[in-house]
Amino acid sequence: MSLSRRKFLQGLATTSAASVIGPGLLMQVAKAAEEVTKSTEPPGIWKVSGSHWGAFRARIYDGKVAEIKPFDLDKHPTDMLNGIKGMIYSPSRIRYPMVRLDWLKKNKYSGETRGSNRFVRVTWDEALDLFYQELQRIQKDYGPWALHAGQTGWRETGQFQSCTSHMQRAVGMHGNFIKKVGDYSTGAGQVILPYVLGSTEVYAQATTWTTILKDTKTLIWWSSDPIKNGQVGWQCESHDAYGYYAQLKDKVAKGELTMISVDPVVSKSQKYFGCEHQYVNPQTDVPFMLGIAHTLYKENLYDKQFLETYTLGFDEFLPYLLGTGKDKTEKTPEWAEKICGVKADDIRKFARLLAKDRTMLMFGWAVQRQQHGEQPYWMGAVLASMLGQIGLPGGGISYSHFYSGVGLPYSTAAGPGGFPRNVDEGQVPVWNNNDFKGYSAVIPVARWIDAIMEPGKKIKFNGSDVVLPDIKMMIFSGCNPWNHHQQRNRMKEAFRKLQTVVNIDYTWTPTCRFSDIVLPACTQFERDDIDQYGTYSTAGVLAMHKLVDPLYQSKTDFAIFTELCKRFGKSKEYTRGMDEMQWIKELYNNCRDANKDKNPMPEFDEFWKEGFAGFKTDQTYVSHQAFRDDPEINSLGTPSGFIEIYSRKIARYNYEHCQGHPMWFEKEERSHGGPKSDKFPFWLQSCHPDKRLHSQMCDSEDFRNTYAVKGHEPVYINPDDAKKKGIKDGDIVRVFNDRGQLLAGAVLSDDYPTGVIRIYEGAWFGPLNNDIGAIDTYGDPNTVTIDMPTSELAQATSANTVVVDIEKHKGEVPPVTSFSGPIHVS
Repeated sequence: MSLSRRKFLQGLATTSAASVIGPGLLMQVAKAAEEVTKSTEPPGIWKVSGSHWGAFRARIYDGKVAEIKPFDLDKHPTDMLNGIKGMIYSPSRIRYPMVRLDWLKKNKYSGETRGSNRFVRVTWDEALDLFYQELQRIQKDYGPWALHAGQTGWRETGQFQSCTSHMQRAVGMHGNFIKKVGDYSTGAGQVILPYVLGSTEVYAQATTWTTILKDTKTLIWWSSDPIKNGQVGWQCESHDAYGYYAQLKDKVAKGELTMISVDPVVSKSQKYFGCEHQYVNPQTDVPFMLGIAHTLYKENLYDKQFLETYTLGFDEFLPYLLGTGKDKTEKTPEWAEKICGVKADDIRKFARLLAKDRTMLMFGWAVQRQQHGEQPYWMGAVLASMLGQIGLPGGGISYSHFYSGVGLPYSTAAGPGGFPRNVDEGQVPVWNNNDFKGYSAVIPVARWIDAIMEPGKKIKFNGSDVVLPDIKMMIFSGCNPWNHHQQRNRMKEAFRKLQTVVNIDYTWTPTCRFSDIVLPACTQFERDDIDQYGTYSTAGVLAMHKLVDPLYQSKTDFAIFTELCKRFGKSKEYTRGMDEMQWIKELYNNCRDANKDKNPMPEFDEFWKEGFAGFKTDQTYVSHQAFRDDPEINSLGTPSGFIEIYSRKIARYNYEHCQGHPMWFEKEERSHGGPKSDKFPFWLQSCHPDKRLHSQMCDSEDFRNTYAVKGHEPVYINPDDAKKKGIKDGDIVRVFNDRGQLLAGAVLSDDYPTGVIRIYEGAWFGPLNNDIGAIDTYGDPNTVTIDMPTSELAQATSANTVVVDIEKHKGEVPPVTSFSGPIHVS
């Protein structure tokens, strides 16, 4: 009896992990799939490809993507795969090169109407000529300090067609430009943690789940939601972490593992694991932690030997904790209760639980995206140090376990490299000008709007002074800053000051609306590429087969920037004389050569036919174990080589908002009795979405409709708060503060405490009109967030420092403007 493909894949899903590794696996899978009876299969051919949401197989029929199925090895696929077809065939696709009408008519450089969304269609040659002419003009009339091409984002997957690499290599061959340091996800963490633990930590490999399952007795998810966030990965995600989550869930159910979620809301992970919930008032994790530290010290539950052997500065921190320092305030649980909302006795119980057995603190990233965001991470390291379990199997602290499969057993293999981002060694740009006229050539990632608004301003950053450049032109490629930056109306003001904005993307994002030249790149599903399978596990190399030809007049990033480079005589240097498939072969063969001794891979043609080459994932790791074993030989990257509870270096900076040890700083605005809560009583949580990757897939119409409320982004609110406001489930509501206003669709849920609402970030900004203050018609939370640095140290985003009010919308609901593309003007 023949075996159906469905039953075959179901059978594969039950195969043991030991049998699903090695370069020959997919060959066996492909041959077996070919042998099944085809009479039950719908028409078409199947192709392998990948995405941030995982690998998949696509059925191609009549030149179109007809069906998407999870990859054979992905046992825990996300339902976001259902949104891929909608991305390819989105009504929001950029079909042709477009130029903003007023920029073209008004001698180009008037930005007053930027954002009006009025565009004219031009040819590719016309658009690229204009792009090149603007590069020339900026370098000739100003210099490298006037061009910012450093803003980057998550891009689409694929090692060769990485849009950031193509854009920065091509533009860099023409001339130098302003770049950025840091990112929006972990901006505060990656600056503070090298001072404390010697590395950025946030993107580091962490203790493997096998060790945690064996040794951890208490696991704390601190502002972390792995079940929600683990659906996506920087590279092609394997989702193997969900197998370990299932084992953790089982241990919780059996009483073998104590697990607590510290979060203002009931998270998706808490529901999945069936674990305890520890509520804390928004933005008050540090007082809660200080109350815990006070209990550990007063009840002699801390590890004095560990502090003496592996840390520096506890004695300098102690006066602040005990109230004998400058502020004369003892950080007792009673003091903490008044701020964080956790009863003093519960704080003490929490501290005793942490000290009772082997404990792992697992922090998420949202907690450091607030004013003074450096402090929660630093204070978390202090708690872990007081517990004395850093470097022990199943103990210590992590800042990345929810992300991209961190913690999975991993292979020893090298993943494929990418297309080079920089100019090749020995080559010089056409405009070889390194004179930035006293402006800084590199600026903190979240301070570019400040630069446009206040050019020449000197700011403090990580121990140095930064002089913000006078930016005239910006280039974005596969990047949507009108998602990840804050305070939309301030952005509107800033963009009116720019002379030229160029954007290369596949879909008409809000950033396109505020651009002057828009070039249509194809999606990752309309080009060939390769990617690493498993961001941290390096479980294999995946062939990303082109599913369909580029739609409309879209082109690959390689093709776009090759044509741009022809205009200034650098196309041969840019391509190194290779076409797209030759580059893909080159990257694969370099990877194959690097792995030939321990992880042999098939020849390229064989790999490309089968679609995958797998590696054995059996390596395990314990964070900071080498340091614990010998702190002198394996010293940390801090100035002292030890964990720094007190940082002399930071103290010498003499910053107001980040001093020599972790502290509680009141916020500019805070709910639950904090500043401005009398006027705006709700904290707005704008964490990573459950059904998107940031703003990616918001343009997938049918998939968006599975969660949108009457065509708007959902806003989640406690039923009691809703009742007081006269809001019912499904109502369109207005969320507002002094910075802006937006419309959203109400969803009532007991998962949210009183005084807390949630709108997921990534919702596409759709202003009613181009006026400053115009209402956002869809529900972008960054319409109301504040553009303010965490502190002088990191200068990172403070998106979670925000209070708002909410009311039922009055009158007729205006049409959503986010997804309709440009207003074509002939």
